[in-house]
Amino acid sequence: MSDQLDIVTGAFSYTGRHIAERLLAAGRRVKTLTGHSDRPHPFGDQVAIEPFRFDDPGALAESLRGAATLYNTYWIRFAHGAMTFDQAVANTRTLFAAARAAGVRRVVHLSVTNPTADSPYPYFRGKALAEQAIVESGLSYAIVRPTVAFGLEAILVSNLAWLLSHMPVFVLPSGEFRLQPVFVGDVADLAVDLGSRTEQVTVDAVGPETYTFGEFVGVIGERTGGRAYPVALPANLALALSQGLGLLLGDVVLTRDELHAMMDGLLVSSAPPTCHTSFSEWLAANGGRLGLEYRSDLRRHFA
Repeated sequence: MSDQLDIVTGAFSYTGRHIAERLLAAGRRVKTLTGHSDRPHPFGDQVAIEPFRFDDPGALAESLRGAATLYNTYWIRFAHGAMTFDQAVANTRTLFAAARAAGVRRVVHLSVTNPTADSPYPYFRGKALAEQAIVESGLSYAIVRPTVAFGLEAILVSNLAWLLSHMPVFVLPSGEFRLQPVFVGDVADLAVDLGSRTEQVTVDAVGPETYTFGEFVGVIGERTGGRAYPVALPANLALALSQGLGLLLGDVVLTRDELHAMMDGLLVSSAPPTCHTSFSEWLAANGGRLGLEYRSDLRRHFA
């Protein structure tokens, strides 16, 4: 095993897990910073574990000391309780300052397509502010901007498959808005490749196919045996019904910002595809493994 240490925030979560797998396969030593130290994971004792210490910048810097590269996947999907997007941005700034104090050589930061500091959506606005923080940090950096990442552990794809199999109807917000899915393994490959480089770079991580949301839901239902009948309704009514469903499931199924950001075209890229795995081919091979259970994002991150 290499003496080089890499640190992955959230290695027991989604994209971070795929990044950690690739680093371990390459013979790197891996440590994770996590807010869920007790979460089940496949790494055994191969990955060292440290808690996030955003409240103690000195301790946070010590936990990063000796790392060649920091792969940062830390973020929140929605605000909940005391955790807000402003707090997530502040935590990210603290993390980058600690990385600089610790002498980390390179940071690969996971963002999102089309972030802007004046976005009406806190998720995208916060992502832009986090990008600004890494640019201003003085660290060598690469910013990776995925659209909607798919994989077996993906909340969106897995829960769409579950709902299509368990509900008599599936409510779609009417409209032709698009999304451009990207395979989480391709995102991880891109991140690890950029971690070995030195140039400052920002790259969209996007797959080769683009769907309307209705087409996306339709192909998931087709490949997973979903029987729900699709019903298109005005966006605000569809959102209200999804929020009601969330109350029944004890989860946040869809937020207003997620819906309207998709309607505004923020989940597609104007750049050429940078990742090769097509959603349709992946789904043909893996559809039978999707939607076997409902995965609550609320319980996973805030229970």
